Amino acid sequence: MPRPPSRIRRFLPVVLSGLIVFNLTEFVRAASSDDEIVARINEMLRQTWKDNGVTPSERADDGEFARRASLDIDGHTPSFSRLAQFLSDGSPDKRLRYVDELLDDPAYAEHFSTIWGNLLIGRANNRRTNRGELERWLKQQFEKNAPYDRFTYDLISAEGESARNGAVGFLAAHLNDNAVPATAITARIFLGMQVQCTQCHNHPFNDWKQTQFWGMNAFFRGTRRQGAGGNQRNEFTLEDNDADSIVFFEKRSGVMEAITRQFVDGTLVAGDSSESPRTQLAKLVTNPDKPYMAHAIVNRMWAHYIGAGFTKPIDDMGPHNPPSNPELIEYLAREFRTAGYDLKRLTRWIAASETYNLTSRSHEGNKADDPAVGSTPLFSHMYVKPFTAEQLYDSLIVATDAHKTGRNYEQSERQRNEWLGQFVRTFGTDENDESTDFNGTVPQALVMMNGDLIKSAISGEPGGFLRRVLDGSVLKQDESGGKSKSAHAGNRTSKSTPLKFAKGIPGKIEILYLTALARKPTSSELAAFDKTFHTGNDRDPIHGLQDVFWALLNSNEFIINH
Repeated sequence: MPRPPSRIRRFLPVVLSGLIVFNLTEFVRAASSDDEIVARINEMLRQTWKDNGVTPSERADDGEFARRASLDIDGHTPSFSRLAQFLSDGSPDKRLRYVDELLDDPAYAEHFSTIWGNLLIGRANNRRTNRGELERWLKQQFEKNAPYDRFTYDLISAEGESARNGAVGFLAAHLNDNAVPATAITARIFLGMQVQCTQCHNHPFNDWKQTQFWGMNAFFRGTRRQGAGGNQRNEFTLEDNDADSIVFFEKRSGVMEAITRQFVDGTLVAGDSSESPRTQLAKLVTNPDKPYMAHAIVNRMWAHYIGAGFTKPIDDMGPHNPPSNPELIEYLAREFRTAGYDLKRLTRWIAASETYNLTSRSHEGNKADDPAVGSTPLFSHMYVKPFTAEQLYDSLIVATDAHKTGRNYEQSERQRNEWLGQFVRTFGTDENDESTDFNGTVPQALVMMNGDLIKSAISGEPGGFLRRVLDGSVLKQDESGGKSKSAHAGNRTSKSTPLKFAKGIPGKIEILYLTALARKPTSSELAAFDKTFHTGNDRDPIHGLQDVFWALLNSNEFIINH
């Protein structure tokens, strides 16, 4: 896995009494190569399989891998031209370079700004905040690959005007009810701890206490959102007013109790500090000597890519819910800290791991490895993941060039938001939760099968995707000329062999299969869809292709990331 080493921050010199002192241990740790890290990950995975008597699934074919990686990293299925280029590449390191290309694509920042926008404030129109400015801020962070500790610090400590600092949009959405939602969501997302139940009583099944919740809550008590609610631009200011460091709360017995401002592990902060309480909290959360933040994000990212985390739920970690592979999560968290909290580098490690490169199809030797039915994940194959609503929409757009049908940017964004709004359900919880996944329910299926997006996707307009499939122009080599666009790939070019397709209509059906499912049809599928084409081909051959493509886009296989 030859690749220039990533930027190393962790061994910056410490100036003490005029002398420059280096932490040599940290320097050595930071020098670990991606090859060494991935090898160690795989070693621990194989030991898990051996200890549990399971045999891993086979390696995924290139189409399955390409579709999976594109969905996970860029948020949509690969375009036909990108997929064809990847499948034609004969280089042994093409999967590594493909991941690099996806990480360098602007779609990566778009995708993860959407993920984190949904995670931080949800999809619904929240009048307490400004989602547009928050997402712009998030996109900037992912574009520059901001270190995750700085990313976390900035979100927790953010203050000022929403138009100048979009990060204030996070907490502004959760300051209702004496900042109870802000306390709960900060602990859950950034510490992997579900402390919200302890606001009323000590948790009956774990060690979390009421004092932990209200001690954390005290950091937010002085935070105020200032500004005219509901103004057209929804601009506001987030600021911290003076607030007592002591919070009173009512125990289940009715007795009032007091707790001073403190971190969840009992760490106290100076009451007379010139720093705002939220700045103090941000420093505690991102303190490298505390294990919570690194473990929480490693668990979240592993679950995002693999389909199951080391704990279930991924944001409920602690002695009451031990990780399935404690050695592996501890190793990843340590290397992640040492690598400067580099999210792209963490992605490369996971994407290069043996598990991520396996097929999602299980067999007799590992069929018991199924977290969906409650078993402990052993990561002996990839786990299938339903599309999010955004992945579904964007995959339809990319797969069919439906965004090139005459709408301008504002119209496209408005249509996207209106379509996504059909899948949002808001729940009255302590964290203002919403549903997030497109899960294939009947109403959702009807929207997909009969909605304007599908009609646009299978349009037979001149210059559209299906017309280009019909006239063969879609097979023309794209502008990249087979060269990798990744900054990590140097000047190397891939060894390309053009894909071969069947002649006539069967070949065009193969293109539609690759576009929708990243694979060619089986012989029986090809025969069935060839019949479908000829049945629909009453006057114009485009009608037959429309019938075939409609069926593929509405299949269960299309809406699953596997």
